[in-house]
Amino acid sequence: MSELDACRGHAVVMQPDEGPSYWQPKPANGYSSPKLFPELTKFNGFSMGYQSIAPHSNIRAHSHTDQVELQICFSGRGYVLVDGKRHELVPGTACFIGPDVTHEIFNDREEDLVQLWVIGPAGLEDFFKTIGRDRAHGDAAPQNFDRPDDVATIERHMGFDKTAAS
Repeated sequence: MSELDACRGHAVVMQPDEGPSYWQPKPANGYSSPKLFPELTKFNGFSMGYQSIAPHSNIRAHSHTDQVELQICFSGRGYVLVDGKRHELVPGTACFIGPDVTHEIFNDREEDLVQLWVIGPAGLEDFFKTIGRDRAHGDAAPQNFDRPDDVATIERHMGFDKTAAS
């Protein structure tokens, strides 16, 4: 059975407060909420979710070895460095990031920066779960916490490359 046949006739609709959500460690802080992923969609071609980056926080520089990522600024403002070039993020900004393209996202503002992400093939949701902590909708943010000690191994195993140490 093909991957398309596996999901043929299948649909998933997720509301904002439905599905898993994970608090993210320093320096991103904030949280990620995967919405559409293979466990629900029966499709491995991509997954989709939102990442909320806390004020004055960032997602470390990294690239993906065998994945394509789409990022759309959903709310808030900040900037993304793509192979070292700065691009402003405002609601509606869209980014296509191919394999081996180094990118880093910064929230230099006082409000959350929320990015909608789509990655193919799927897998980013597993990373957020592995390094994060369970979050329930409406929970107060925890104290900022460190990444797991073995984060470099986790990242390599999950297809990350060129990951910054900070």
